[in-house]
Amino acid sequence: MTLIKSISGIRGTIGGKTNENFTPIDIVKFIAAYGGWLQKTQPAKSLKVIIGRDARISGIMVSQLVCATLQGMGIDVIDLGLSTTPTVEMMVTHFNASGGVILTASHNPKEWNALKLLNQKGEFINENEGKFIIELAEKESFEFSTVDELGKYETFSEAIELHINKILELPYVDIQAIKNKQFKVVIDAVNSTGGIAIPRLLDKLGVSYSKLYCEPNGEFPHDPEPLEKNLTEIAKKVKEVSADFGIVVDPDVDRLALINEDGTMFGEEYTLVAIADYLLPIIKSNTVSNLSSSRALKDVTEKHGFSYFASAVGEVNVVEKMKEVEAKIGGEGNGGIILADLHYGRDALVGIALFLSLLAKKNISATSLKNSYPQYFMAKEKIELKPETNVDKILEEVIRLNKTENINITDGVKIDFENEWVHLRKSNTEPIIRIYSESTSLQKANELAQRFIKIITSVSE
Repeated sequence: MTLIKSISGIRGTIGGKTNENFTPIDIVKFIAAYGGWLQKTQPAKSLKVIIGRDARISGIMVSQLVCATLQGMGIDVIDLGLSTTPTVEMMVTHFNASGGVILTASHNPKEWNALKLLNQKGEFINENEGKFIIELAEKESFEFSTVDELGKYETFSEAIELHINKILELPYVDIQAIKNKQFKVVIDAVNSTGGIAIPRLLDKLGVSYSKLYCEPNGEFPHDPEPLEKNLTEIAKKVKEVSADFGIVVDPDVDRLALINEDGTMFGEEYTLVAIADYLLPIIKSNTVSNLSSSRALKDVTEKHGFSYFASAVGEVNVVEKMKEVEAKIGGEGNGGIILADLHYGRDALVGIALFLSLLAKKNISATSLKNSYPQYFMAKEKIELKPETNVDKILEEVIRLNKTENINITDGVKIDFENEWVHLRKSNTEPIIRIYSESTSLQKANELAQRFIKIITSVSE
């Protein structure tokens, strides 16, 4: 059982002991700290926070604790109920709110839940803000309101509809072209809120669909992370019903994975690549992804005559880099699409609408589209070290041994070779180095990862 405190929020497993798990006491403590941060940073106005949750079994319990605690601090609450992460982000600015809290543990199994914390722009809080909230929680010194100053509570049930309408208003979404193609797709929403949002979007786009695990009951039928090993059923279903492609999202609908019409994976890494390929000639913008994302985005961006930039891993870092380099397109290789013209957050719903527009306009199959892009393959490994190991010293030695190569130390150590790269990142909580590698074949990617595992092993002895 686990409780993890990170700069972007608090996550853990339901049940167990306080300070070790995601218990009611811990939920109240950390959400009170978030409320305290809001009070310190936005003292001049009455505070209002947007709350939304995925369909996890623990969601109602967590939501009641969060809403009541904020009310107890004199903060008004607008409860969206079952929602998506990008929807909550957009509602923060829609209501001119002080912040937002998304109750989701993203791709983690059903026993997990989390508090994902947003600022008044509907974006994830940054590192310094996260540290401040964690420190405030540890002090357990909170100021609660008197009975006459308690926060108000209200619900709002139209958030997903508003979100979808904003997507359909984008000039890049060609509604008529999509309707003319009469697409047929299969949806796997892992029994969470994608099962509410995606059918509504597709109905408005004239797309017919078969549903697989779209009942928002929180009973995940398979590991909810949208990786190939977890998607065998939808791959089979796409072929069975002769669908044009399959749509897979994680429980909070910020990651989009696609299945080709022949049941093969379009690939999480290529979701962002395809959307960028479609948008770049229209938007004419630089692009951003994190250091562990595929080189294919860089290739596609430069093909269109624009510049690619890499950020540290984490959505907040991607967003900061996008603003810095004035990129309107960004995201992460885990299927996360960020379109600045809509909002600064990963959004599977806008990704679906844009992908449909791309296929409709190119009049091409998903498989043919995927094959038109530079083909890269990724390996992901990790190496566990002894608790006393000085991980920083190991990474310094890796840098020294590869000093003639193109090295980026923004986030761990990334080494770019001519046709491949490797990215080494240390864990902040345990003696582990995660190793991500990409090359022109899966065998080469695995060989590159193993080469650096051997280097790390030798320098750590």
